[in-house]
Amino acid sequence: MCTAATYKTNDFYMGRTLDYEFSYGDEITVTPRNYSFTLRHGGKLENHYAIIGMAHVAGNYPLYYDAINEKGLGIAGLNFVGNATYKPVNPDSDKKQITQFELIPFILGTCASLKEAKEALKNMDLVDTPFSPQLPVGSLHWLIADETGSITVEAVKEGLMIYDNPAGVLTNNPPFPQQMFQLNNYMHLSPKQPVNTFSKDLPLNTYSRGMGALGLPGDLSSSSRFVRASYVKMNSRCNGDELSSVSQFFHILGSVDQQRGCCEVADGKYEITLYTSCCNASKGIYYYTTYENHQITAVDLYREELDGTKLSRYPLITGEQIRWQN
Repeated sequence: MCTAATYKTNDFYMGRTLDYEFSYGDEITVTPRNYSFTLRHGGKLENHYAIIGMAHVAGNYPLYYDAINEKGLGIAGLNFVGNATYKPVNPDSDKKQITQFELIPFILGTCASLKEAKEALKNMDLVDTPFSPQLPVGSLHWLIADETGSITVEAVKEGLMIYDNPAGVLTNNPPFPQQMFQLNNYMHLSPKQPVNTFSKDLPLNTYSRGMGALGLPGDLSSSSRFVRASYVKMNSRCNGDELSSVSQFFHILGSVDQQRGCCEVADGKYEITLYTSCCNASKGIYYYTTYENHQITAVDLYREELDGTKLSRYPLITGEQIRWQN
């Protein structure tokens, strides 16, 4: 499915992989400050913060998968099938009735920080209104973050749960508390060469270089991807400049890349990493690669007319870009 992560060097970065068997026609989409969102259950969202992210645009409405705003706050929505539970609309509720597809633009449009996002979520119900008959309600949970930290938001039958996320990583199922708990099973992992703690009576030796992280799970399940991405992120080292940070972030998410043929979801259909994103939330730059194009492409929020009313849309460059040296 998908993996999202955060990373802090000189700037704050956030991104994700989107793993699926087909694309809905995703585009890098910039929503300027004066684009009008009509909320399904009352009111309009106008004069909001500018947003850049990956979206499927339906009827001129950006259905964001992941995005950041001009203040450095970011959100990624990931599949949470079998656990996501949204409330029916309650017009008598004192809380804001926000649909699943409105969560990203509402939070990024109105909140300048993670602290403000937490407060907004306390006064919100996520409701089960679909975008359209052709686009039913998605079963999602979300990673929300800025340079101060991360939270995971899950709408489950018990209610809207908000968890501090010290790993700054999210995958799919099981629910987030179980994902975090399983990291206890891997506390022995180390980037250093292993030593024999099995038995002092057995002459066990490291038999090659590069045996750090021995025991790190390598399959494509969401549980294993959570462990792998968390380990790689938490042990990642790079220079703090932009090029080093962006390159390293793509290497972090490269640890959970899905290759065609390895994960069959239907007869003859396979999940692949359709795109990988890396957002410099501090500078408003959206970087991405796609399955067929490993060259990093960038869209800069601040090169757009941010006080406008119309979306700016950039279809993904999907053909492989090869630089010849002779």
